[in-house]
Amino acid sequence: MFVQSPPMGFNTWNTFMEEINEDLIKSTADMMVESGLLAAGYNYLVIDDCWALRERDAEGNLVADPEKFPSGMKAVADYVHSKGLKFGMYSCVGTMTCARYPGSYGHEYRDAKTFADWGVDFLKYDYCFRPKNTKGVDLYRKMAIALKKTGRDILFSACSWGHDETKEWIDATGANMWRATGDIKESWQHIRDLARQGAEMNFRNWANCFADLDMLVVGMNGEGACSITACNADEYRTHFGFWAMAGSPLMIGCDIRKMDETAKEILFNKDIIAINQDSDMNRPLQIAASDEQGDWNESGEDTYTLVKVLENGDIAVGFFNFSEKKMRRYVTPSMLGLDADMPIQFKVKDLWNGEYVELSNETLFRIIQPHCCEIYRYEVANG
Repeated sequence: MFVQSPPMGFNTWNTFMEEINEDLIKSTADMMVESGLLAAGYNYLVIDDCWALRERDAEGNLVADPEKFPSGMKAVADYVHSKGLKFGMYSCVGTMTCARYPGSYGHEYRDAKTFADWGVDFLKYDYCFRPKNTKGVDLYRKMAIALKKTGRDILFSACSWGHDETKEWIDATGANMWRATGDIKESWQHIRDLARQGAEMNFRNWANCFADLDMLVVGMNGEGACSITACNADEYRTHFGFWAMAGSPLMIGCDIRKMDETAKEILFNKDIIAINQDSDMNRPLQIAASDEQGDWNESGEDTYTLVKVLENGDIAVGFFNFSEKKMRRYVTPSMLGLDADMPIQFKVKDLWNGEYVELSNETLFRIIQPHCCEIYRYEVANG
């Protein structure tokens, strides 16, 4: 299976953790269609940990908890598919999942066949309870092969949290996306720390093997299982915008049945989604930025100026301020590779409000407040 752009969808874990059931999945599927999320590109509905019984059956098969899923997982998958969505589930490389349900270690081919028979389109594969002396590269490769042997297209999401130098070997396993960070919690500090991890690995990313900064907390508003402290609208925009520019999968973690207008405004922003889904999948370049005195400096701790070349020759520019101080930055055409002698013209669009901005001497100068971001698209045309 080849995945051209970062997957988009919804995952149950951030809000519900073990409190999942058939009715929740069906009502979430309904809302993904009714709200327009599916039309916006969010097409995967993924059930995370805690869906199974604590023990396998006598034949060694995984069994969906009949109290949570009385119709069985195949029927749930059929319902999700009937809405035009793709259906995702969860397992783990170890003897147990992170919540201590049966893991797939030693059962990879059996479990892959079970998932395929149920109609699974996406498998999140965690990294807990891995037996000693086993290597992540071998465990992920084994499940990737098992999934391919089912004959069903199943997107493989390797969730090793970036441990054991995942970035050095993950593209050799057959995984379509891989967790490059630890688990997210809803708090500004957690979002900032995961953004820092993404920048430290230099946004290492490949088409068909996307670096995942973990699920989104946009719209959680302090509610749900992974919430510590509610974020405000500016912080949610910075979170979403950074994930989009980084090329991370966009997996919603809030209860989409309760999305407020702020969450909708952010999650449905088609211009920023387009940056994330750009078919060229160029990674963003973190450029040296200049303050208003003209003194060159690196971006500074927890501040980032990201530039991304897009498929049609346009350029996305994002200013991200995760710090507690104002950030003064500007970019000029030459900083973006648009030299004065090139026969081109360009317009600059603010992707949060959709308006075109006026430049001063072709310079985009911005003062970014703490916890805020601004994202622009240089629309480049031949002169």
